[in-house]
Amino acid sequence: MKIEAGPFLIRSWELGDETALASNVNNPNITRTLAARQPRTYTEAHAKAWIELCALEADPVNFAIACGSDVIGSIGLTLQRGARRQSAEVGFWIAEDYWGKGIATKALQAFSEYAFAQFGLLRLHAYVFDGNDASIRVLQKAGYTYEGTLSASITKDDRIIDELVYSLVRR
Repeated sequence: MKIEAGPFLIRSWELGDETALASNVNNPNITRTLAARQPRTYTEAHAKAWIELCALEADPVNFAIACGSDVIGSIGLTLQRGARRQSAEVGFWIAEDYWGKGIATKALQAFSEYAFAQFGLLRLHAYVFDGNDASIRVLQKAGYTYEGTLSASITKDDRIIDELVYSLVRR
């Protein structure tokens, strides 16, 4: 799967992406605002296992963001079930060397369009840690609307953090 996002490409994870994935997931400046749990030291073996798991997805929902042959980020969905089956949570990160260049915004806009079309979704939402101003700006620029604050909803590195909820609704 490939989605054009300006000069960048959203694509399926591939064997060979392990080094870039491990390097970025080991960067505390990236992972300090991610709710996902990773091992303290994220090895290339962990990255390979993740890539192999993504390859097994019947309907792929986890993707790399690439600049040429370099993996510079990740974007994905968590599809909801039951009565919430037309909703999904979206999450993303960008390699630190690429921050502030509008990449996350372009990727999120393109990926949101893909998610609505591919999965028949009506609503996408994202949870962002209070104080993560860069991700808040990305969400706002991509057309997401602030819905509210979930007080004390995350415990990360022994800190209790509020999360802000942003959504994009297909009308």
